[in-house]
Amino acid sequence: MADTVVERSDTGSGASGGKGTAAVPVAAQRRHTLHFLREIRSFSPVFLDTEVDMTQVVRHRAAARESGQSYSILGYVLHVSSRVLAAHPEANAAIRGRLRPTIARYGAANAKVTLDKTMGGRRVVLSAVLPGLDSLELLDIQKKLEHLKDVDPDRGPEFEGVRMLHRLPGPVGRALFRRTVRPLATRDRFMGTYAVTSLGHRPVDGFHSVGGTTITLGVGRATDRPVARDGRVEVAKVMRLSLAFDHRVIDGAEAADVLTGIKEGLEEFDGGPGTGE
Repeated sequence: MADTVVERSDTGSGASGGKGTAAVPVAAQRRHTLHFLREIRSFSPVFLDTEVDMTQVVRHRAAARESGQSYSILGYVLHVSSRVLAAHPEANAAIRGRLRPTIARYGAANAKVTLDKTMGGRRVVLSAVLPGLDSLELLDIQKKLEHLKDVDPDRGPEFEGVRMLHRLPGPVGRALFRRTVRPLATRDRFMGTYAVTSLGHRPVDGFHSVGGTTITLGVGRATDRPVARDGRVEVAKVMRLSLAFDHRVIDGAEAADVLTGIKEGLEEFDGGPGTGE
């Protein structure tokens, strides 16, 4: 059975003489989202958040721009978080099963990032997995992000799987999606070992998202806020960073350690080894 949505029209009338309604199939371009949401229903989320003083990142970013290299805030978050996740294998993991659950812990940090794209004439959210980020320099990560930004989702090979899900009938697409993402041995290739969603390009301070991985980071905007330093109040760029974790896999203490590690890594960022500087 196809998924449907009820749309209300401002003109015409229904059986009761009021505004008319019509049930229409959900656009094919949203099928991948529906398949994903069904698959993560067993997720048991708990949410944390913190504020990150981005002064050091802002300084590094400005110096890089003067030398002709542009870095995105998301690039810094991926650079730091991938190293933190690789150092926390308990959190860089996935779970499967209800009666006899099994956990797989992954040696590399594969980040699933979300993308705001237009596909088939419709605005949709797509995702892509960037593998092995914990072994890449900041410059390499930025190049991968820029490539994804430029890819045409209607033609690029990176999204052929999504296009296939859109073409298939709903039940067939759901079965294919399950068969692809459920095996723990290959799940990290298709779902990542952790997820990052950024809305920092909009006036959004903070939000919580569940990306289907044990750890999901939500990146808000970096904006001027008062901060206390050495007994004085100063203005600095501050970013809200949220973390959702799957309580089936880890507890709050481990999740808090991961969030603290990312916060400290960004606040102490110095452009040292591994940044390409």
